[in-house]
Amino acid sequence: MLDEIKRLENISIRLESDPGKRAKISQDIAQFAESFLQSLQDRKAYVFSKENGAGLADFMPQEEARSTESILSVLDKQLLESGLNPASGGHLGYIPGGGIPAAASGDYLAAITNRYATVFYASPGAVRMENLLIRWMCRMVGYPKNSLGYLSSGGSMANLAAVVAARDAKNITPKNIEHSVIYLTTQAHHCIDKALRIAGLATCIRHFVPMNDHFQMDAAALASLIEKDKKDNLNPWLIIASAGTTDVGAIDPLDSIADIAEANHIWYHVDAAYGGFFLLSDKVKSKMNGISRADSIVMDPHKGLFMPYGSGALLVKNKNDLSRSFYYQANYMQDAIDPNDEISPAEISPELSRHFRGLRLWLPLQLYGIKPFRAGLEEKMLLAQYFYKEIIKFNFETGPEPALSVMIYRFVPEKIKNNTAAVNTFNESLLTSVLEDGRVFISSTTIDGIYWLRLAVLSFRTHLKHIQILLEILREKTSGL
Repeated sequence: MLDEIKRLENISIRLESDPGKRAKISQDIAQFAESFLQSLQDRKAYVFSKENGAGLADFMPQEEARSTESILSVLDKQLLESGLNPASGGHLGYIPGGGIPAAASGDYLAAITNRYATVFYASPGAVRMENLLIRWMCRMVGYPKNSLGYLSSGGSMANLAAVVAARDAKNITPKNIEHSVIYLTTQAHHCIDKALRIAGLATCIRHFVPMNDHFQMDAAALASLIEKDKKDNLNPWLIIASAGTTDVGAIDPLDSIADIAEANHIWYHVDAAYGGFFLLSDKVKSKMNGISRADSIVMDPHKGLFMPYGSGALLVKNKNDLSRSFYYQANYMQDAIDPNDEISPAEISPELSRHFRGLRLWLPLQLYGIKPFRAGLEEKMLLAQYFYKEIIKFNFETGPEPALSVMIYRFVPEKIKNNTAAVNTFNESLLTSVLEDGRVFISSTTIDGIYWLRLAVLSFRTHLKHIQILLEILREKTSGL
């Protein structure tokens, strides 16, 4: 047996690598990453490819090792040469953040040290770091000291956890679920629907509140709906508002909605996944008056803090509302119980095994300070305003003036202006033209049967030149029509 143990050790020890080989792998990867970063200004934001990464099929895991060179070569060809390039400053499509390189350094350190950031007993420093970041965000939105939350993989999981906490706080059970009412608008992110279904709330009554011309929830209409539902012996229990909708970037009247929620003892949730970090700018705070009155708030660092994908956050005004839903004990975890320590993410979130997300946020904030993040957000708002004013000069129709950095627009050729289907088709072809050019990437949405092009300015690498490229393409494709 000892001989077999030794034989297996001699094979498995390869996973450690000697210092020389480890340094060589790290050097090759660092050079690959640096080459990618330096080539970004020449790379397209979107690449049409017939192969679409199909060559990866030849790289199934095998018994023997491959060289670093061959591995990085296939990544370059099969991963980076097709589809959307979210690292590009030309990404103007899906509320991108860009992924600042310093965050990758934080991820590298998190993976190398492999700290278990979910339980204080296992890694006090990691838990303190994540809770520190959450408390910073809580202060940002104006929450009291008793508030807390956790770092999630993104808005979808954070919204799910918020819905579960609200469900349990309001005692929504199979006995009363079919008479319980949720209020939201058609502009709420689709992950809300998914969260409600996963949380067992699909059979709740959902009332979609009318909106004004700026796609904001009509607070008066909300109040009327609630009053009617109460007269009908229904149970109004959850309002979901938005601070920066995905389609148009709209901010609901948060303060007015808070008045209604408090008067009717309804859980008030604000999805600020996109817009939340704009609170770093004094120019935005007045637009979000009342956000501090929400019971729960979602914010995505991989949007407004320019972090890599996989960075979300849920904030809850009363931390006990999270403990009620997510605190569990296990016999094998008895050593980790210490009520005098920091609250562990495992006690207030659905996850147990999870990535140490805090380091990817903490490191860039320490390296750069808050100032360049604030400047970046204010720059993106001005770029959206600039595009809005310029595109009108080209005879484009637009949606509301951007409240943050997202807006919708479309071109209506004179000859087909009375044919909605034809106008929609024209704008679809306009989108295709932009993608085929590849220098910038935009997206689209459909609202009430109308096909709109979308501008989403949020990548930290997006600057004036990228907006001017898009304007140039659109002007060229619509001139004389």
